[in-house]
Amino acid sequence: MIYFFIQVVTIFLIAPFLVGFIKSLKMFLLYKKPISPFQPYFDFYKLLSKEIIYSGESSVISKISPILILSPLILVIFLLPPLYDKSFFISFMDAFTITGLISLSTFFLMLLGLDSASAFGGLGSSREAFISALVEPAMILTIFSVSLMAKSIGIGSAAINLSTSFPLTHAASFTLAAISFFILLLAENGRIPIDNPETHLELTMVHEAMILDVSGADLGFIELASSLKFAIFVTLFVTLFVPFGADLSFGFAFIVFLVKVFFVSIIVALIEISTAKLRLFKVPNLLGISIIFGFLSLITFYILGGAK
Repeated sequence: MIYFFIQVVTIFLIAPFLVGFIKSLKMFLLYKKPISPFQPYFDFYKLLSKEIIYSGESSVISKISPILILSPLILVIFLLPPLYDKSFFISFMDAFTITGLISLSTFFLMLLGLDSASAFGGLGSSREAFISALVEPAMILTIFSVSLMAKSIGIGSAAINLSTSFPLTHAASFTLAAISFFILLLAENGRIPIDNPETHLELTMVHEAMILDVSGADLGFIELASSLKFAIFVTLFVTLFVPFGADLSFGFAFIVFLVKVFFVSIIVALIEISTAKLRLFKVPNLLGISIIFGFLSLITFYILGGAK
């Protein structure tokens, strides 16, 4: 049980650092003076002491939404696959459960954007609903496909099975699912090429548009939720699609997990500095690729005799 809580606390604590690390690395690669990777922690502390101002048009939704956005993501952290194969994990966490909890957080974020009755908030919520409608089925399909390959619907058991006995006969299906999920990682976290997390231009922003009217501690909680969501997706990716290291001793498994997490973060940073943001109506093309790859992963799994 102690290993389980160490994992939960680690993911919770490094989530803001990952966001700061990516931004710092991007600035370094673009020959700018990089910020400290710890800057998100300083920003969160500063926001906690700031005054909270609500729009005159807003309702009680604006007051409770930040906690409702954060709560499902905190719950998901307790349900993630273990980084160590002898660690405790919750077995009922499947593709539908995790997608539902993450979608619940996104739903409250969209409500928050609409509640202020501003044009920007409605624009951002509309775009977020547009993207989420394409992301959610692809995510369920991809995780379900990997669960079948691991011979367990629960993603905790699936991650352990993959780390101990990788299905080499289904390597093609596994690779297709990994590509599909990585596209979803970028899309659901508002990264380039889906969204630019560093802009406030009304023609391009999605996530930022929904929180323009949020201030103080409420904004801090929402930014924390955003970093937690990124950490959740990265953790899912490295435990399900890069499933080596969990069978080592806990110390080595922990180090391997951190190395994999930072490696994925570096890949995200490299993609962001070398790729332009897509036009909004080009986004379905990219997410369509994710859905197609998820279907191909499932189809090739059955073609290669996975149903036997």
